[in-house]
Amino acid sequence: MRNERMRAARTARNLTQAELAERIGVTRQTIGAIEKGDYNPTIQLCLRICKELGKTLDDLFWED
Repeated sequence: MRNERMRAARTARNLTQAELAERIGVTRQTIGAIEKGDYNPTIQLCLRICKELGKTLDDLFWED
């Protein structure tokens, strides 16, 4: 399942995939894979993403 909410939160902060990746210590490919739904991140990685984007786990990762 694609993670459009994460992509939207990232672009709202005017961050590229590479910039977000650098800030949280992963590769750009990891961010791309998460956004495409090809990679299920660990809870620790989810928390780092949320902190950097100013969102909660529910905002970015909870499926309705």
